[in-house]
Amino acid sequence: MIVKQERINGELGPAEHMRAEIRNRKTGDTHPAQPLSVYLNFLKPDAIQGREVLFVEGQNNGKMVAHEAKGIKAAFGNVWLNPDGILAMQGQRYPITEIGIENLVDKLIERATRDRKSDPEGLTTQVRFIEGAKINGRTCMVIEVVHPEPKPYYDFHIARVFIDDQLQVPVRYAAYTWPLTPGGPPELDEAYTYLDMKMNVGLSESDFDYTKKFKK
Repeated sequence: MIVKQERINGELGPAEHMRAEIRNRKTGDTHPAQPLSVYLNFLKPDAIQGREVLFVEGQNNGKMVAHEAKGIKAAFGNVWLNPDGILAMQGQRYPITEIGIENLVDKLIERATRDRKSDPEGLTTQVRFIEGAKINGRTCMVIEVVHPEPKPYYDFHIARVFIDDQLQVPVRYAAYTWPLTPGGPPELDEAYTYLDMKMNVGLSESDFDYTKKFKK
């Protein structure tokens, strides 16, 4: 399950809980080509409960298919959307094409590389490692990065990455902006938490067939 909370247009939205099935992209000689495939079933909050979204890279003319389980939108049935289009991005910071642990790792590496170029001597960046943190009862190592002063090239004031001790993958990323008032608390900007994660479960093409997957 993924728990996501994002600040959109300056307003922090509610935490969204979704059951997720993700098959990562594979290329090269050692593995057959495999497109990024995503299925999401929203559990909370109540307004979006039952929503289902499915996306398979390179299929369905590059579109994702979604439907609502309640409200007037449910009457429209399945809706086909461009992943980065206005409707699909409503209330979202990132398109569905950027979901998943592998994409999260890529984004963290990209941000770390950019920060090192902006501050090669580490004069305006503080990093510390915190052992023994818990996410859903699982022990994690936390990597905390702090930019004490805002700069145009910094995305956050504080970022924390939780690495599961057993799985050795990030299971939570949370970023905070600078306080709104001097001495005030940092403001949560975005957070993504992966709970009860199971890896290499053998997902197949049929798991990403909306005609079989979507609830009737």
